[in-house]
Amino acid sequence: MSGYCRSAQGHPLHGPYHDNEYGFPARGEAELFERLVLEINQAGLSWETMLKKRDGFRRAYDGFDVDTVAAYGERERERLLADAGIVRNRLKVDAAIHNAAVIAHLRATHGSFAAWLDGHLLEAGAPRSRDSWVKLFKKTFRFTGGEITHEFLLSLGYLPGAHAEDCPVHARIVALAPPWRRARGDC
Repeated sequence: MSGYCRSAQGHPLHGPYHDNEYGFPARGEAELFERLVLEINQAGLSWETMLKKRDGFRRAYDGFDVDTVAAYGERERERLLADAGIVRNRLKVDAAIHNAAVIAHLRATHGSFAAWLDGHLLEAGAPRSRDSWVKLFKKTFRFTGGEITHEFLLSLGYLPGAHAEDCPVHARIVALAPPWRRARGDC
């Protein structure tokens, strides 16, 4: 079993996240945006910190409603920077607002954020590599380096490896035909 699969067992925050969210396919715009914001804010911090602050992020970012966040101005930016319930980092706050506008644009051009992700599963007929995903994300979004992009995609089933094959959660995820399996033609 992987390190995370082992260490999450029985943990009050990591356990439920590991067992019910990590690696599971997700389609909802707010859910995808939330995961992107949390991954960006996790940079330099622990995932446990993000799980503890998750409700604070939901409140601060209006339930991760993309259109609402994309319309944030200076007043909302200052409110976020003063909110102890989230990570108060100007670059990360600005990235969240910018990325919300990008996701709204992706909805207009591709139908949804999930459809945009699905449309990039393959590159030259093969599953898109991690490095290629990172390049695409850096070109499209702000504050999305290699680790942030990798964890975002891993956590939503776009890349394999969230769970060890001997982890009971792995079989549940495989049964849901996550995007990484579709890209490989496994289902």
